[in-house]
Amino acid sequence: MRIRAAAAASTASAALLLALSGSPSAHADGKPVITKVVVNKGKNIVIGPSTVTKFSAQITATHPAGISTAWVHLWHGTDYDSFDRTMSYDIPTCTTSGTTATCTMNFQVEADTRDMSNVVSNRHAGTWHIAAFAASKDRAQTTVYDYATTKVQRASKLTVNASPEPVRKGRKLTVTGALTRANWNTRAWAGYSGQSVKLQYRPKNSSTYTTLKTLTTSSTGKLSTTVTATADGYYRYAFAGTSTTPAATASGDYIDIT
Repeated sequence: MRIRAAAAASTASAALLLALSGSPSAHADGKPVITKVVVNKGKNIVIGPSTVTKFSAQITATHPAGISTAWVHLWHGTDYDSFDRTMSYDIPTCTTSGTTATCTMNFQVEADTRDMSNVVSNRHAGTWHIAAFAASKDRAQTTVYDYATTKVQRASKLTVNASPEPVRKGRKLTVTGALTRANWNTRAWAGYSGQSVKLQYRPKNSSTYTTLKTLTTSSTGKLSTTVTATADGYYRYAFAGTSTTPAATASGDYIDIT
């Protein structure tokens, strides 16, 4: 997964970090207060195998002298001093109201192993940490290296097909499907093996699905089972998700009972 940002923005971001890290603080006991950080509107960051994923982050901070800038930094690893991956961002754009400012950074991410200096492999899926920084107009600073966490996940898809159709009442239906997720190393979809998936059904004139049984995906992510046809309705598979992969639900497949 290559983390991209415009070259000028990345250079400016690095310069901003260096400048603030060496700036003296005029308020030893009056540093900026970071009041809110939101990454990707509070949702997990879900990345497909080949398309670019764009998202933003907002940080709000306040200080009596006003805020000159604030930004967030996403990193993966056990601690900030030895993180193994980070995400680049554009220069923050800030909106100020009195002594408070809200700053926005834009990110864009894609799976890609061609640039070895910016590779994020499948093992980087899961928990990422959010570092938060703020600087006041009189150069007081606040740094929180592990302000909160977010999830960076491999996109998932789930399919279903019930057959034969139409089918006589009381006969057997075969319901097949497949659970796949993004493989960032190969930039392709791949079967997600060993996962619990629910087979669900809802009658034609109902809006509520009920679970008929729980299956485990095969080594290639495939699903297959049989049920008895009882009435017109929809069959679907539903996957609850994991820490590295979001939940997925197949669109219901309608079966006509004759």
